[in-house]
Amino acid sequence: MMILELREKRAKAWEAAKAFLDSHRKENGTLSAEDDAAYTRMEQEITDLGKEIARLERQEALDAELNRPVNKPLTGKPGGKADGAEDKTGRASDDYRKNFWNAMRSKAPMPAVTNALQIGTDSEGGYLVPDEYERTLVEALEEENIFRQMAKVIKTSSGDRKIPVVASKGTASWIDEEGAFPESDDSFGQVSIGAYKLGTLIKVSEELLNDSVFDLQSYISREFARRIGAKEEEAFFTGDGKGKPLGVLAATGGAETGVTAASATAVTADELMDLYYSLKSPYRKKSVWVLNDSTIKAIRKLKDNNGQYLWQPSLVVGTPDTILGRPIKTSTYMPAIAAGAKTIAFGDFSYYWIADRQGRSFKRLNELFAATGQVGFLASQRVDGKMILAEAVKVLVQKAASGS
Repeated sequence: MMILELREKRAKAWEAAKAFLDSHRKENGTLSAEDDAAYTRMEQEITDLGKEIARLERQEALDAELNRPVNKPLTGKPGGKADGAEDKTGRASDDYRKNFWNAMRSKAPMPAVTNALQIGTDSEGGYLVPDEYERTLVEALEEENIFRQMAKVIKTSSGDRKIPVVASKGTASWIDEEGAFPESDDSFGQVSIGAYKLGTLIKVSEELLNDSVFDLQSYISREFARRIGAKEEEAFFTGDGKGKPLGVLAATGGAETGVTAASATAVTADELMDLYYSLKSPYRKKSVWVLNDSTIKAIRKLKDNNGQYLWQPSLVVGTPDTILGRPIKTSTYMPAIAAGAKTIAFGDFSYYWIADRQGRSFKRLNELFAATGQVGFLASQRVDGKMILAEAVKVLVQKAASGS
């Protein structure tokens, strides 16, 4: 109920802001300095309410997951195996999981622990994380990283993954009586996805590590997700493909330019319309707008030809705000409005593929930080990402600076 009340409050604040704009605009469509400051305060309230709604929705989703009841009666005998349960093997086994975390906590693992972990020994000296924990990490990354929610994620075991792409399609032709059938074949291209290494070093004090109350698993999962998720998302947007994924905004191999704005510092309603229709209609069915928070503030004032504001706040829980009927997502890694910047992306981001090289690994460093009473953990993963079909996402580019 709290979320619904906040959504209604935000909708009322937006109606008040629109009414203020319409009644205080001068003949040339601008606001006085005093009115602009008042509108900015109203708009900030709308932004703050939106962020609080998003926080509460994430909290509600987590509570629902933690409080989900057991939907199957417990019929197994005490100490016995549950009905339908299968023995887990390899990195999925309970034995591997237990010994993995024993090894992370212990400076010198016992031989029995070391033997149990042989199946998950990483080539660089660490241990591959247990299967169930790996899934936990991926879920945490998705919470931290909006790009993974939109893109297509695949898993690769080793080497480059070759993805065939239709570069051009054949056509039919009109043929004269008894005329020959003209040849018209599809042509195919190929996109190669590899794996780049992304890592981080986490330091934990020996006192915390030796404290059985300290939840090592949750701490490392949270920190790994925060650090890796932020760096991943930055590369998926702006990466140059050199030692990192090739981002959706890359000049070569990224999304296509749909519209070039007439201004270096502003976006018009007509330009948003043009960007919408620059995307072929089949891709619009699953399309989303992706832009910086500051860009949303700039386009909240825009109206269509019928006098309706393009930005529409959602009143339904779990439903995003929209522009021209399509959902909006924001990321700090989308550029803010500036000369030559690609400020708005619109399209079906499932045509951006993320390749996870299966197996994230942890390595414990015992001696490196011993002088400061700390233990280090190296966490790493291998990942790549590329735009598979450039026409599936279109971007709006601001006008270049004068003289450039």
